Amino acid sequence: MTYILFALGLVALFAGGEYLVRGASNIARHYNLSPMVIGLTIVGFGTSAPELLVSVQAALDGQPAISIGNVLGSNIANILLILGTSAAISALMIPLAKVWRDLGFMMLATGMIWWMLLDGTVTRLEGVVLVAGLLTFLVTAFVTGKEDPEEGLPPPAPMLMSIAQTVGGLVVLVIGARLLVDSATTIARDFGVSEAVIGLTVVAVGTSLPELATSVVAALRKQTEIAVGNVVGSNIFNIFSILGITALITPIPADPRFASVDMLWVAGTSLGLVLVAVLLRGIPRIAGFGLLAAYAGYVALMMA
Repeated sequence: MTYILFALGLVALFAGGEYLVRGASNIARHYNLSPMVIGLTIVGFGTSAPELLVSVQAALDGQPAISIGNVLGSNIANILLILGTSAAISALMIPLAKVWRDLGFMMLATGMIWWMLLDGTVTRLEGVVLVAGLLTFLVTAFVTGKEDPEEGLPPPAPMLMSIAQTVGGLVVLVIGARLLVDSATTIARDFGVSEAVIGLTVVAVGTSLPELATSVVAALRKQTEIAVGNVVGSNIFNIFSILGITALITPIPADPRFASVDMLWVAGTSLGLVLVAVLLRGIPRIAGFGLLAAYAGYVALMMA
């Protein structure tokens, strides 16, 4: 039965991703917003909904290791696994001018959470600071995200249909992710894997599956800006919103290993993405395979 649920979840993920990308692209065209902004906000934040639900529930259940590990592991998986897979399928080449501000916000969020984890607790006050960072990012994205409409394109689908596709796709994505996370977590616990490692790997990858499905579908449809914006926006949302909201509900105690070990991976992968974007003007296919190899090494170290 577990394998049947796994298969159903996988189908739901990619079906949801297809509808989400279609709906989000049409919404962007209706409001003359760049696909990058839609990827950073509606798509990026929407596909991070599973991380929010898992982290809040874990914190309330007295499992802070899963709450924090889920976010940090998801950010690592977003860059190495999701962008790696997407770029391996189709090169993700985007002008640096379209991503430098958002990459800067991602690095800022990464630095802030690292500093907050050093004293062993993400407090309610720090949660307020994180949520304020999210609001600043959103305002900046929408204010600077307008662009002139392209000529010669067929008209977008009606707005109601676009919204229905976007919302429906998100719902199906969350359901699919839930099926996969539940089954995978049960299997991992049966093998005696620790809560922190489950959060960093099994739960993190499981809750990142909506991002994976969406970015892969976007790459296949040549919607490069949505594929990249989805990941960058999700990483920003994971820190500013998920840990911010969770800390507002209840302060989150943090295992010292998060600041001393796992944040090195989070910061390293984020900085690596910035360097690749600057030096290579995007993520070519060979870099995609390199990201996947790095993720395989990371998982092997975590499971050792």
